Amino acid sequence: MYSLKAAMEWDEDVFGLEYDLDLFNIVAVPDFNMGAMENKSLNIFNSKLVLASPKTASDADYAAILGVIGHEYFHNWTGNRVTCRDWFQLSLKEGLTVFRDQEFSSNMGSRTVKQIGDVSKLRNYQFPQDAGPMAHPVRPHSYIKMDNFYTVTVYEKGAEVVRMYKTLLGNQGFRKGMDLYFKRHDGQAAGTPVVKVNTSYNAEGHTFSLKISQEIPPTPGQSVKEPMLIPIAVGLLDSNGKDIPLSFIYHNGALQPVSSSGQSVSTTILRVTKKEEEFVFTDIFEKPTPSLLRGYSAPIRLQSDLTEDDLFFLLANDSDEFNRWEAGQILARKLMLNLVDDFQNNKPLVLNSNFVGGFKRILTDSSLDKEFVAKAITLPGEGEMMDLMEVADPDVVHIVRSFIRKQLASELKSEFLSTVENNKSSGEYVFDHSNMSRRALKNVALTYLASLEDQEFTDLALQEYKTATNMTKQFAALASIAQNPVKIRDDVLADFYEKWQNDYLKLLSHPTFDLHNPNKVYFLIGGFCGLSVNFHAKDGSGYEFMGDIVLQLDKINPQVASRMVSAFSRWKRYDETRQKLAKAQLEKILSSNGLSKNVV
Repeated sequence: MYSLKAAMEWDEDVFGLEYDLDLFNIVAVPDFNMGAMENKSLNIFNSKLVLASPKTASDADYAAILGVIGHEYFHNWTGNRVTCRDWFQLSLKEGLTVFRDQEFSSNMGSRTVKQIGDVSKLRNYQFPQDAGPMAHPVRPHSYIKMDNFYTVTVYEKGAEVVRMYKTLLGNQGFRKGMDLYFKRHDGQAAGTPVVKVNTSYNAEGHTFSLKISQEIPPTPGQSVKEPMLIPIAVGLLDSNGKDIPLSFIYHNGALQPVSSSGQSVSTTILRVTKKEEEFVFTDIFEKPTPSLLRGYSAPIRLQSDLTEDDLFFLLANDSDEFNRWEAGQILARKLMLNLVDDFQNNKPLVLNSNFVGGFKRILTDSSLDKEFVAKAITLPGEGEMMDLMEVADPDVVHIVRSFIRKQLASELKSEFLSTVENNKSSGEYVFDHSNMSRRALKNVALTYLASLEDQEFTDLALQEYKTATNMTKQFAALASIAQNPVKIRDDVLADFYEKWQNDYLKLLSHPTFDLHNPNKVYFLIGGFCGLSVNFHAKDGSGYEFMGDIVLQLDKINPQVASRMVSAFSRWKRYDETRQKLAKAQLEKILSSNGLSKNVV
């Protein structure tokens, strides 16, 4: 009820939209393919997204419940009062409502941290979809089964399209547009752009130039792409790390003020509409460091001429927290790719000392939001790294990522230990931003320390596990201990099993697993697919397991089977041996009699 009341209040305050009936019903169902369904005055929820207690639900579970209940309630206006003309317009209700639930969750906690999570999901799931055989526009042109278009492209990329409108129109203009949209309609393109930015500074003329080009790769059914309107938020930092006031910009043969008010601003929106164009800032009296795509103003792949020194400078100084996080992630990705190359060429692995220093500055900066720090010190995932490789090697990526984590933990041992001790809590569980932030930072620091396989830190994690009064603390301690093949790991896992074997939301081990239950399939089988080393095992056992599961699921629940088979969508990214093994499973699936259209 807390989530529902908060959503109702937020929609009234932000969009002026009141609930129009006297009764609102909620039903929780344990066996449900989707997260929820927004029937008018009868919202149906998957029980994992409506039922929670601190003992069995983590902070992430509570945040998911808040967002999903908000999402379904917001559909009352964007989905029910104003609905789709036909299924091709699905993103008109889903993309818009995802945007609204993201804004709601942002206002209930840290906007930057929420955005980092949303962008990470976009990059890890939607960008690969855009780059693969399953690519499709936000507004699909055709379909075999509409069930298969409840995708990250329609939902999450659709939300980013709406967010670009807000970026271009500003808060007041966007609200006016939404008001008009509801007044008029009450009752009634694919591919990820690659944007390249090259910069130059003219010391004599005191100008700073951004030459921007855009390219949209071809996708199935669309071989030629026209330039898009892309809003790119930009700021410039001086040598002290402060924002430079921006007043005028030269573009399209004319000198223009950067804001309609004529006042200088620290961030301006460049409206990129051509394949190639140039923007020149005037009155820039020292060479600046550009902060590009602030607030992730458009869902694009950005390539720039920023140097490693520039990125470390942005990591330490950028006033835009998202770009501060982004600078750290770019540095981490570059480091990981370089170490992958070193490993493959039999060179010793050595951690860049500048990276350790930049990492330490973030970890020890008490002025930063703790949940933001937890995100900023988390390394890019293995799947994200493999998408950046010409030929993905899951084993080497896993080795390199583990090496970096252990080296960071070793060199910053005292800082991590202080972080754990300073963020412990002995009080009752409270679901609010302050407490969530402290738990998030403490748990990430504990995971780093436990990776060292040092008895002192294993004991620390074990103490956290034994004294836990909520699932967030207990599961984080369990995950920390489970990293290493020590006897205590088996004891703790057995204890956890004994406690939660009858709670299907929290333990999906074989005695309680049921292939007919979508939640259990998503958690267990979906979780297995997320373990790159196991799913992409060199002997093909992971692919064979998934091929068999998909065929079993297709006879039980074709919608769930279609979600599981998507694990194979990037099979051409891997080495020749893995490609052959994955292809064999896909051919086995396709040759099966009675295969559903969902899976085809």
